[in-house]
Amino acid sequence: MPEFKKIYLDAREMEHPEPLEKAMKIIQSLDDNSYLYMLHRKNPLPLIDLAKGHLLKVLTQEDENNQWHILICKNNTIDLSDFLNA
Repeated sequence: MPEFKKIYLDAREMEHPEPLEKAMKIIQSLDDNSYLYMLHRKNPLPLIDLAKGHLLKVLTQEDENNQWHILICKNNTIDLSDFLNA
């Protein structure tokens, strides 16, 4: 099994549109062995819609502190839940 590279983006303190802009730059640089792990204070629906529109795999989950964990990758064979909170 290959090693997967996490590209971390903490967007909890960022103001719109910075999280979307930074996340899109990261997404464009993803390969089959890397994924975006983003923390956000809300569920970034525009980013999720864009990612799904580009046929990327997306996992979102809200934690007990009302923080959103957003994982996005190009490789559709990856089980992103394996990387949640990693």
